[in-house]
Amino acid sequence: MPITVRLGEAVEKRLDELARLTGRTKTYYIRQALEEKLDEMEDLYTAEHRLEQPEGEHWSLEQLERGDDLEG
Repeated sequence: MPITVRLGEAVEKRLDELARLTGRTKTYYIRQALEEKLDEMEDLYTAEHRLEQPEGEHWSLEQLERGDDLEG
């Protein structure tokens, strides 16, 4: 599904220059940046959610280092 994104002039110039210098498309860099940022945002949301609503088992750092969290 196509998505339209409006970029500020400074960002668009930077993106144009990067694409020109590397021979890659602007779409490539937009996709890369979005995927990386989404990973960060998902990790942050997951961490915040777990802090607000802890569920299940919890392990200390020492237990994790020993591998106590592993099944079997």
